[in-house]
Amino acid sequence: MHRSATDPKGSSTRHRRARRSAGAVASAALLLPLLGAAPYSSAEEAPATTLQRAFASASAEYHVPQSVLLAVSYLQSRWDTHAGAPSVTGGYGPMHLTDARTAIAASPHHSDGTEDARGDSSRGALLPDTRVPTNSQLPARLKTLTKAAGLTGLPAERLRTDAAANVAGGAALLAAAQRDLGEPLSDDPSDWYAAVGRFSGADDSATAAAYADDAYAVMRSGERRTTDAGQQVTLTARPGLSPDTAQLRHAGLRTVSADGTECPRSVSCEWIPAPYAEFGDGDYGNHDLGDRPASQSIKYIVIHDTEGTWDGVLNLVQDPTYVSWNYTLRSTDGHIAQHVKAKDVAWHAGNWYINAKSIGLEHEGFLTAPDTWYTEEMYRASARLVRYLARKYDIPLDRQHILGHDNVPGPTTSTIPGMHTDPGPYWDWQHYFTLLGHPFHRTSGKGDLVTVLPDYDENQPLYTGCVTPGEPCAAHGSSEVRLYSQPDESSPLIQDIGLYPKGDSSTTGVNDVASRVSTGQRYALAGRDGDWTAIWYLGQKAWFKNPRKQPTAVRASGPAVTPKEGLAEIPVYGRAYPEKEAYPAGVPAQAVSPLPYKILAGQRYAAGDEVPGEYFYSPTFDTTSHRVVIGTDMYYEIQFGHRVEFVRAADVDLVP
Repeated sequence: MHRSATDPKGSSTRHRRARRSAGAVASAALLLPLLGAAPYSSAEEAPATTLQRAFASASAEYHVPQSVLLAVSYLQSRWDTHAGAPSVTGGYGPMHLTDARTAIAASPHHSDGTEDARGDSSRGALLPDTRVPTNSQLPARLKTLTKAAGLTGLPAERLRTDAAANVAGGAALLAAAQRDLGEPLSDDPSDWYAAVGRFSGADDSATAAAYADDAYAVMRSGERRTTDAGQQVTLTARPGLSPDTAQLRHAGLRTVSADGTECPRSVSCEWIPAPYAEFGDGDYGNHDLGDRPASQSIKYIVIHDTEGTWDGVLNLVQDPTYVSWNYTLRSTDGHIAQHVKAKDVAWHAGNWYINAKSIGLEHEGFLTAPDTWYTEEMYRASARLVRYLARKYDIPLDRQHILGHDNVPGPTTSTIPGMHTDPGPYWDWQHYFTLLGHPFHRTSGKGDLVTVLPDYDENQPLYTGCVTPGEPCAAHGSSEVRLYSQPDESSPLIQDIGLYPKGDSSTTGVNDVASRVSTGQRYALAGRDGDWTAIWYLGQKAWFKNPRKQPTAVRASGPAVTPKEGLAEIPVYGRAYPEKEAYPAGVPAQAVSPLPYKILAGQRYAAGDEVPGEYFYSPTFDTTSHRVVIGTDMYYEIQFGHRVEFVRAADVDLVP
């Protein structure tokens, strides 16, 4: 029910507003002793309860229930500070106060690849450019830190770099939203539903409601965790909490229809179609019409980030001369737009075989400097969508089928160096799969495989080039573990002859995937030496540190492949295409092109699905000539390096 400004459950809104307006700077002064206690640069020296006290102090000062403040912050950052680094959309601190202009100015704007998004040699390459927005193109939801500075009287730099100041800024924004709605600054969390929805930055009621529902679910269940800065934060469960959801009717937000979408009811989703249109000289875009899963199965879901803001990305995907993907997810509030139906084939992964067998999810993020992070609400919305798609199309929830763009293989030798590397080493795969309901863990028995499973926050390998080429990135938790040629960190990194065809050495560059393994990936054991474990990787024995007291991998079991007896080596492929004899008249046979890699006798690689060679022929706008060609030659998907690859079943033996 909508309450008046003098509701007996809270103090007079007029009185509260007057006090805030007259005393903003004075209030900031009262907070200064606390604010100086835990700047990001010295968080490890602060008492472990400093952040919890900051929430309590901001709650009292701005008259926002502490449970509301904690739940909103959890949805934004899980209370992490990320050492002051911005999120992929320029959000800072535990409250994700956005200052995209500052974040863009600090970004080197380097691209993470030059791949042809379609990845099919039957058409000319399409190489889209990264487009970074100007400040005038940024929406209000990406500039909330400036508003928080005005409300609190605190400098913008302090809101970016001081955890307690950041929490105070978030509390001020919530209180301002509550006043704007004509609601009281009540101490009852159930009275803050619409303000929570507005805090998300959503401009439609469905997204605001989905965000607020998530926040109240967190309040009901409670949460407790130790943050990346070693802070112990607790949100006490309130299982019976029932918010006043009717408040959103008076919030002035637009209505969005989910008609036409393929989304679960648990997310906010709208249909913004990518065009299937001709644009001269027999060319067309920006996807292909298909009949999946009737004509061909959907095997993969590919996780990307957009390298652009929401508004800019939506403009691009509606351009027939650009590329396409199936869904875009918004960072601040988890809203989803669907662009291409699952039955059709979007151009997103740079490998036509993978495109034809996958659904692509782009997650909003314009910062091409990859030492950034992703919001909890976007993780949650993405996980709900992936769970829904996995159930609908019978896609297993494992790292053989849920791929990062950085796990997609180059289809031919020449394409390997240009393949993209998003979502990068800071995407939290362990947390994501926990949200999917399939957390990674040690399997029973004594299998001869390992699952890569470092502690995300504790695992902080050195990366370089986030801001300045060759310079170290800020220390940050990571999903990835580095590989060496010997059980010694001073030994050379594992080399990748596909990525470096001239024999150059691998690097610690944040976009260099040559010598890295990622959480959830499975590899065959190749040896042990004290705290070091060896796996078979890119045709070599690769070592990573795996101490028993702080393991970065756990034992696993499952199928693996090894070259058939009598074969000294076998080729590796970036796509599973049919044999020449399988192509009907009128469909040009595609080359079965081996990559520069080899698997030598005695080596083993973790195996995924066994699949027949398959090719979707669709080089023209007129679909009458389109064909799905399926051969008799079978392939295994394998975890060969950082990326998956394929081997012919005729070349290998499957071993348990």
